[in-house]
Amino acid sequence: MFSSLLGLALILTRVSTFILVLPVFGWQAIPVHVKATIAVILSLFFCACRPLAVTPTEISSAMAMVLLAGEAIYGLALGVIVALLFSVVQLSARIAEQQMGLTMAEIVDPLNGEESGTLSSLMEIVFILLFLSANGHHLFLQILSKSYDAFPPGTIPTFDLLVEGVVSASSTMFIASLRLAAPILGAFLVLMVTLALISRLVPEMDIFMVSIPSRVALGLFLVAAFMPFVGGYVTEMANWMAKLLPL
Repeated sequence: MFSSLLGLALILTRVSTFILVLPVFGWQAIPVHVKATIAVILSLFFCACRPLAVTPTEISSAMAMVLLAGEAIYGLALGVIVALLFSVVQLSARIAEQQMGLTMAEIVDPLNGEESGTLSSLMEIVFILLFLSANGHHLFLQILSKSYDAFPPGTIPTFDLLVEGVVSASSTMFIASLRLAAPILGAFLVLMVTLALISRLVPEMDIFMVSIPSRVALGLFLVAAFMPFVGGYVTEMANWMAKLLPL
């Protein structure tokens, strides 16, 4: 009985902390009781097929608390890495918004309850639909399954490996965001140079009034043109997860 309860507590701790920061399923739009139900169902499943790596009778109360803390940190690190890689599309859309001059037009994101730009919210919703249509939610289950292969319940994960994974995911997020937004940045650089030449050739033209609609129109056109690359990032994100997750 004690073995089953301890194993369930360890697995539930890892699964619940993973879902807490997980994109889509951990957002504010999902009711709390739905999140709790998902965590309990997954924990019962893994508890039935993943035995403890230690003998429960040899574990003291202090050791049990250490194991629970290790499970919480490990699940949190896995969720943070996934969330960082998931936010690449939204961050690249924020870069496009800055170039278009739409940073002041913010709305409340219905998914996570935070303020976000209109274009970044749209791109995030599109990316979520593409991610789910490609059975991306199955990837989350695979991450949990492989985590128990790497660190079974009752083992303390290597914290150096967790820190390295989170730091690498942070740098990868910025690099991938800039790479997605690079064509847009290049196009706006050409637009700014063109407008500067026009302002020199036609000084009487109000270049400020011309630049605003030009930047918005160019930004919307480029976002629509590069939408297929957003779908391609779904596969790339899965590859990054395989490299960065401490599994």
